[in-house]
Amino acid sequence: MLMGLLTAVAASVCYGTGSVLQAMGSRRSARSGAAATAGTQYGGPSLSSTAKAAMTWEFVVGTVLDFVGFALGALAARLLPLFLSQAVISANLIITAVLSVRLLRIRLTRAEWTSIGVVCVALVLLATAAGEEGSGHGIPIATHWWLLAISLALMAGGTLAVRLLGPRAAILAGLLSGLGFGALGVGVRVLNGVTPFDSAAMLTDPALYAIVTAGVGGMYLHTVALQIGSVNGATAALVVGETVLPGAIGVLWLGDASRAGLAWMAMLGFVLAVAGAVAVAWFGKPAAHLEEQPQQAAELTPTG
Repeated sequence: MLMGLLTAVAASVCYGTGSVLQAMGSRRSARSGAAATAGTQYGGPSLSSTAKAAMTWEFVVGTVLDFVGFALGALAARLLPLFLSQAVISANLIITAVLSVRLLRIRLTRAEWTSIGVVCVALVLLATAAGEEGSGHGIPIATHWWLLAISLALMAGGTLAVRLLGPRAAILAGLLSGLGFGALGVGVRVLNGVTPFDSAAMLTDPALYAIVTAGVGGMYLHTVALQIGSVNGATAALVVGETVLPGAIGVLWLGDASRAGLAWMAMLGFVLAVAGAVAVAWFGKPAAHLEEQPQQAAELTPTG
């Protein structure tokens, strides 16, 4: 349990730091003339503008941290119940919010700080109440195929929504990227050929390709969400997507459980974790708005 918790915390730190660095790279590229004119006719970022963001050093470092976080998160999903591992990893919201104050010059409101505190309390409750993780064995192979089909549908639908809705799809893109990362966690749990290692079984398991699809697609949609919306709002939507459904699947189908007599605490912690994330998204303000306020105030201040 302790090793799993440490792994999940490390993954959370990597993801949170990576999100802020990617936001810095995305916004720096968006301010350049080439990126600013490379959107779709509906206002969404084009593939070229996203590729330009990926060339900044901040985005490169952030992406490396995402891959490290991915590996650590996958390991945590094997060592902990999904409702705990996904919730701890979702604490990257806290890392993102705190670092955005320093690096993105975003001012958090009292409500946002309170919401972050709620998430912290929720994680303590979850860690206290969590029991043994389920094995994930015995899941029909047809379920693995369904997981792949759902992953493909999520990523294709998210990409289409961004191109059609533009900036209005920011929260939706964050949510769908979170569902993708949640599907990734489920795929890691049910993947065949891990213990004992069997390369043939792993390579022929649709869950492996669901993991790849959901991971790559989720990363792309999260990048787009950071380009067109609030970094905290997009990350909070991602947290909801990667926590709620995987946690329920872990309990209902994969055998995850709480400690005897502490099911109420696990449920309370889970609800608080989701509610805290939603509150950060609700109270969060776009960074551009916060950055424009000092400039607007300066313009309105009389001189002489």
